[in-house]
Amino acid sequence: EYPTNLRQIDAPPPVLYVRGALQPNDSWAVAIVGTRRASVYGREVALSLSRDLAANGITVVSGLALGVDTVAHKCAVENDGRTIAVLGSSVYQIYPPENRGLAQKITEQGAIISEYPLGTRPDANNFPPRNRIISGLSRGVVIVEAGERSGALITAKFAAEQGRDVFAVPGSILHPGSAGCNTLIQQGAIPLLSVNDIF
Repeated sequence: EYPTNLRQIDAPPPVLYVRGALQPNDSWAVAIVGTRRASVYGREVALSLSRDLAANGITVVSGLALGVDTVAHKCAVENDGRTIAVLGSSVYQIYPPENRGLAQKITEQGAIISEYPLGTRPDANNFPPRNRIISGLSRGVVIVEAGERSGALITAKFAAEQGRDVFAVPGSILHPGSAGCNTLIQQGAIPLLSVNDIF
């Protein structure tokens, strides 16, 4: 039952803990990630992309963080789509706690997964490595909104190393929350103007 896409990366986790269920069609997956402090623009983009992906049978992968991640998961669930949340803690230590209700819904329409053993609490050092799983599960990774030091940029780096398509949503050059995305585009990421760019 180990995910096909994840087998292809360097250092795939030897064990995955799963709440919910993984399915073969989850190999058609796209990650949507971004800042915890999403602007109205970032939220609208994440909502639109997640809705359109879910409507077309594409599994939405993200990290259950506040902001962009939460919007992506929530919208996939609300549109009867599949979604996978990758945690930086055990699958029973939901972080942030505000997303416990959402996490339960995700287990009913997808899966919560982690490489960390039961009882592992959220720790800052756990989150960068889990980002390789977010990108590893996906065919492509969309960075919706990210500042210059955003963790979403770590996911983009892993995605590029894994040979995944990296999409970045362009934003205002005056908005610090778009600095990371605009830099990614400058470095060769695919500018995402609509969901059709992913399809």
